[in-house]
Amino acid sequence: MPYLIYQKRKLVKLKEKFFQQNGGLILLQKLSTSEKSSRFMQIFTEEELKKATRDFDESSIVGKGGFGTVFKGFLEDNRTVAIKKSKIVDDNQKEQFINEVIVLSQINHRNVVRLLGCCLETKVPLLVYEFVNNGTLFDLIHTERTVNGATWKTRVRIAAEAAGALSYLHSEASIPIIHRDVKTANILLDNTYTAKVSDFGASILIPLDQTALSTFVQGTFGYLDPEYVQTGQLTEKSDVYSFGAVLIELLTGEKPYSFGKPGEKKNLANHFLSSLKEDRLVDVLQVGILNEENEKEIKKVAFLAAKCLRLKGEERPSMKEVAIELQKHHLINTDPNQKENEYQLVHEAPSNIYESGDSNSHQGLGSIGDQVLAAMNDGR
Repeated sequence: MPYLIYQKRKLVKLKEKFFQQNGGLILLQKLSTSEKSSRFMQIFTEEELKKATRDFDESSIVGKGGFGTVFKGFLEDNRTVAIKKSKIVDDNQKEQFINEVIVLSQINHRNVVRLLGCCLETKVPLLVYEFVNNGTLFDLIHTERTVNGATWKTRVRIAAEAAGALSYLHSEASIPIIHRDVKTANILLDNTYTAKVSDFGASILIPLDQTALSTFVQGTFGYLDPEYVQTGQLTEKSDVYSFGAVLIELLTGEKPYSFGKPGEKKNLANHFLSSLKEDRLVDVLQVGILNEENEKEIKKVAFLAAKCLRLKGEERPSMKEVAIELQKHHLINTDPNQKENEYQLVHEAPSNIYESGDSNSHQGLGSIGDQVLAAMNDGR
């Protein structure tokens, strides 16, 4: 019996150690300063998540990558969740983890994946999200899916939803947020092909008195803003460039960079822009999406993508302008009886998906943003 008590105390101390190492005390302090954030966030125990995933059984794995593993889990209250488990934990990854929790705790938008909570008492911190069950926009474009899922009507709606989410992050969140890794693989899709922008590990909160930040370059090759790469100055327009790369991926069905292709065709943005300039847009569009009814609309979206891909950030449109333009094209493709509801859905302030009632901005988030930025700068 004494041995069992000793082992139990040892386990408790180990969990407390992991909790502190994973930034648990900082997170609890910061989340507690925002009443809404603390309501949204749940701190899960290791036992709860083990039970949800059958002790993280391989059969529960729904995704793997350089970042780690994602498990599908079933909570006791019958919610289906996605549990993100990092591969290893170094100081940089801990910063990203804390950053993602803080960023997502203040976001309330139907087209941003919901962070339900986290677990900090394990060696590797775990994030618990709503389960989005239909893959990513990358999957939709580049793998065999249903014909309906790949129609132009569906693509432009997904683009409008993702643009609306990014516009919200830039201009409507209580502190402006730059995603910093916008790409088709980070736009999840549910079973109705509703877009959910995800993966905020690299995101940065921008103090209200600033429009740009000097930071080390982070993002994905093919989507990276060349001005950001050259200057190290991150602005909202860096997300706009990346979204332009998403748009041309939707239009062409091609990946943003292909090492196996010759010359200019390696870089999709360069190839697309030169084709558009030479009036050869039809040559680069994905087979099957162009018809007489949508030809003018596709051309307009192509020129919108070209604006997003301008080399100088100041010459690019804002995400709000992009979202409004894409919403126009989405409404063209919508049943007339649904247009009024669709318009209201995008242009009204997002409803609180966690609770009803007060919709004021989150409180105390200035200090959160400051600490995240300070931690990132100190670590670099």
